[in-house]
Amino acid sequence: VQLQASGGGSVQAGGSLRLSCAASGRTFSNYCMAWFRQAPGNEREFVAVIGDTADYANSVKGRFTISRDNAKNTVYLQMNTLKPDDTAVYFCAARSGGCGTYTWLYDYWGQGTLVTVSS
Repeated sequence: VQLQASGGGSVQAGGSLRLSCAASGRTFSNYCMAWFRQAPGNEREFVAVIGDTADYANSVKGRFTISRDNAKNTVYLQMNTLKPDDTAVYFCAARSGGCGTYTWLYDYWGQGTLVTVSS
């Protein structure tokens, strides 16, 4: 599986962005898809995951929405009410089987897309 993330950019606090992650392969619907992020000097952290259901990090719950379109082999992350603390490189990830929130669970990673939120 190859993943291609896009949609990052620079916005002011309170703004919105939508990230996309396009996946190759014919069994996309069988994969658990997730978004992680990594801010400068920090470890990569879980943001959101979607399999049959969705789950979110507490820091983004109520502001971010993960969704998937299996016909397009694409997963999305709609980010609203962005804060400067959301500034990071965002990565999409995939794994076959059950979902989880740990980076080590995921076999496939996209290249990352930078989100910068200014105050």
